[in-house]
Amino acid sequence: MEWRHIPGLAPYSETLAAMEAHVALMAAGAADEQIWLLEHPPLYTSGTSAKPEDLVAPDRFPVFPAGRGGQYTYHGPGQRVIYTMLDVKARGGDVRCFVRALENWVISTLGEFGIRGEIRPGRVGVWVSRPDRPASADGSPAEDKIAAIGIKIRRGISFHGISINVEPDLSHFSGIIPCGIRDHGVTSLVDLGLPVGMTELDAALMARFEPSFAEGPACLRA
Repeated sequence: MEWRHIPGLAPYSETLAAMEAHVALMAAGAADEQIWLLEHPPLYTSGTSAKPEDLVAPDRFPVFPAGRGGQYTYHGPGQRVIYTMLDVKARGGDVRCFVRALENWVISTLGEFGIRGEIRPGRVGVWVSRPDRPASADGSPAEDKIAAIGIKIRRGISFHGISINVEPDLSHFSGIIPCGIRDHGVTSLVDLGLPVGMTELDAALMARFEPSFAEGPACLRA
C-alpha cells in the first residue's frame, strides 16, 4: 500500500476525479491500494443521505455532492482529510465491519495523544467526552465529534474516507448541521488543548494503520 501526501489545499472536484480514476485502476488490477493525506479549501460536501434543511448557510462556502454515504460535512484548512482507497473484499467484504475498522484506526491514533475517542450507536464517527462543558438537556455528559467517516464502495474498493479535526476554524461548521446531528458539537485536537500538528498526526496515522486493522473487529479476520 502506498501513502501519498498532497501538498497545499487540494481542489475538491479535481481530487475526487483523481480518486475515482485510481479506484478504476485498482478494479482493473492495474494499481495498488493508496491512502491520501491532504487538506481542502473551505467547503461543504453532501452525502447520499443529506437533508436540504441541514444546509444552514448555502452561500457561505461551495457545496459539492460527494456521492459518499452520510450527510453534510465540512472540509477546510486545519483538518486532515484521509482518502482511503482500500480493497474491502480482501478485508472480508463486510462494509459495516470495515467502517468499524476505520473508526478503530482513528481511536487508536487519537490514543497516541492521550485522547479517548469513542463510538456511539447510531452515530458514525469518533466522539470525545467534554466533562469541562455543561451536560446535555437530558442530563447526559456533553460530547463533541472530532472525526467524521463517510465512504463509498465500488467493485469492492473503498474511497472517500475520514476527516480528523486538527486545528480548523470550528465556526465554519455552523453553516451546516454536521452529519445531521443537532444535539452535539464539534471539536479539534487544538480545541482540546493539544498543540498537535499535521506532521505528528500523520506519523501516528501511519504507525497505527496496520496494528489497528490487525487488532480491529474480528469480522476482518474471518
